[in-house]
Amino acid sequence: MKIVRLLAITYLLSFMQSSVTAQSWVDSVERHGREIFMPADKYKWDWGQATFLNSLVHLYNAKSSQGKKIYLDYIQKAMEVTYDVANGKHPNAIASAHGMAFLAKITGEKKYLDKCNSIYADFLKIPRAPNGGVSHRAETTELWDDTIYMISMFLLEMYRLTGDEKYIADFVVQFNAHNEKLADEKSGLWVHGWDADSIDYNDGCSIVGWPDKITRKSSQIWARGNAWVGMALADALNTVPHASIYWETLVHAFKHYVEKITPLQNKITGHWYQLVAIPNDPQNWEESSSTAMFAYTITVGLQLKILDKKTYLPLIDRAYKGLRSFSLKNTEGAYLIPSRICGGTCVGDKAYYLSRNIVDGTGFGYGSFIMFGLAYELYKGMRK
Repeated sequence: MKIVRLLAITYLLSFMQSSVTAQSWVDSVERHGREIFMPADKYKWDWGQATFLNSLVHLYNAKSSQGKKIYLDYIQKAMEVTYDVANGKHPNAIASAHGMAFLAKITGEKKYLDKCNSIYADFLKIPRAPNGGVSHRAETTELWDDTIYMISMFLLEMYRLTGDEKYIADFVVQFNAHNEKLADEKSGLWVHGWDADSIDYNDGCSIVGWPDKITRKSSQIWARGNAWVGMALADALNTVPHASIYWETLVHAFKHYVEKITPLQNKITGHWYQLVAIPNDPQNWEESSSTAMFAYTITVGLQLKILDKKTYLPLIDRAYKGLRSFSLKNTEGAYLIPSRICGGTCVGDKAYYLSRNIVDGTGFGYGSFIMFGLAYELYKGMRK
């Protein structure tokens, strides 16, 4: 009896494993995120959750009419449970608002449009730096690279909803303002933050004193911060018409960005590093959420034929295989979940970034893996 039971268990485990490998790893990650990690009735109005929500919008857009309902139901429930607290008082709050704009477009219900207009009014009131960049913090004026993606999800969905180019103009203004203050001349990428005044502010998360005394910039080129920027540019190019006055500006910024991140990928594992500009530093480590984001950005560039296939296809091939081999782990029910993710991160020095907690899951982990994997599989014709 014990032998029979052991064989049955062995067979079951083998079957569970084969069910994971037979299907796309994207489907497994998505199901775990939607069903277990973050059910719709537990949705919170915040930035990490917003990234996962955005991946479900991507899945909705990729599915046939019969396959859309499960994602629409999730988004509607998530926006229902957060409707009363939804606001746009700072960039991390604005992030989830793309769900309201998406529902306004899909359902036509006035309550979603009303909420979007209220959130946009909040956005216009956010404190701004002298160059017009919106502050990442509500209590002080600081520009962070994270901001660009958080606001882009909402602004780009508002353009898709209304066709009003003021939302694209808002995005371009913010990109340019942040680029002015955050661009690092040596690497061509962005530092994490810039402080608008000479007073060091303690937000309870960042290293106090992180701004340089003269430039007021932070010192480090953080991978995920730059990866947010790339995804925002990719999504803008996937949204803005080629005839738009902003198209060429965005293409130029996008190509410059991709050229800078390309040589920094580990060609063996397909990953990029936590402090992305110093891949050979012995203390550095490979970070998976930024890897998925960088690879997503490049995949969109290939889809739009902005990037050369011969040069850039190998990068996303390596990333897709590398994430599956090194940064996905099995969990209950034969699901796969993202791993090797830098937890939520503020602004600091080199030691701060290299000592961040390495975690599994997270809303932005699920979201970035799904968005890249889906885009890659569509581009490669792996999904019918």
